[in-house]
Amino acid sequence: MYFPLTPEQEMIRVMVEQFARNEVAPGAMKRDQTGEFPEDLVKKMAQLGLCGMMVPAKFGGSEVGAVAYVLAVMEIARACASTAVTMSVTNLSCEPLAQFGTDDQKSRLLAPLASGKYLGAFALTEPEAGSNLAEIKCKARKKGSCYLLNGSKMFITNGAYAGETFVLARTGEAGGRGLTAFMVEKNSPGLSVGKTIHKMGLRASNTVELQFEDCEVPEENRIGKEGEGMAVVAKALASGRIGIAAQATGMIRACLEEANKYARERQQFGKSLGGHQALQFMIADIAAGLEAATLLTLSAAALKDAGKPLVKEASIAKLFATETLNRAAYAALQIHGGYGYTSEFPIERIFRDARVTTIYEGTSEVQRMLIAKETMK
Repeated sequence: MYFPLTPEQEMIRVMVEQFARNEVAPGAMKRDQTGEFPEDLVKKMAQLGLCGMMVPAKFGGSEVGAVAYVLAVMEIARACASTAVTMSVTNLSCEPLAQFGTDDQKSRLLAPLASGKYLGAFALTEPEAGSNLAEIKCKARKKGSCYLLNGSKMFITNGAYAGETFVLARTGEAGGRGLTAFMVEKNSPGLSVGKTIHKMGLRASNTVELQFEDCEVPEENRIGKEGEGMAVVAKALASGRIGIAAQATGMIRACLEEANKYARERQQFGKSLGGHQALQFMIADIAAGLEAATLLTLSAAALKDAGKPLVKEASIAKLFATETLNRAAYAALQIHGGYGYTSEFPIERIFRDARVTTIYEGTSEVQRMLIAKETMK
């Protein structure tokens, strides 16, 4: 792969690679088995400046850009996907404030997120509203200098640990034009954490239901004007999809490494598994997919750094990387044979973690719709 990196970007990649290898990877299997949330790792990632990587330094961020961000996510995901999604969602939570927030909001709300003082959460999905955000039913009613939020949100990553949660709620008519964006702070009256969602994979990432019962949100925590929520979300999600593409790409590399290692060590029919052409072809396909996913993801990130439109490119990167990851995880587990189906080898965890990447932050089907729409304009 050839994608020229600046000295700073390469330095960040190497730094995060070392951190992931020494700090993140060793406990990944245990965290997956126990479901323990990696609070200690979150603090260390904050110290390394990994929580607000695309946020200006004057608002608490490390201001290193989207390319450096996806390089960091790739390395963390290569070691532990649960830790990567925890980091990615906090960076995503910064986006609405960074792009649409007032100076007051950036100082008061963005800085604690970007510096890692608080974790962030992103609350869009509801029990009856997933891919179609226009079906959101969580309501926000103006009362004096506050809004009262009522409803629930599902599948919220970091929800139980977040200091601030981005929430999309209905303030007006049915459909997308009646939605408004808010940043809800932890301990806001009326906000409570509901049930913990037990998942197939990403078991060490926190996923919960959030409940809003006359939850008081100050008017100054509204992001943008009433009815502009969909516009706020659309730009943030484009960046979020780059993050998921990076997560998937890092996991493809992990699949390749695990498959290659096992194929070299395991003997069958008088030679290593890697000596059999059928398995060589499987490894070749994973390697080719990794190259393409890496380039697509870095290219989309470079567009963001250049301030250019990236809706189509972000969706292409997300679609390709996540679909390729699921094929790579399948092939890598197949190479492991029966051992791959046990928790003795990392590929079993990677296989489970991979499945959700084609679902969250917009399913593969939604990505295809977006790509087609942008292509046919």
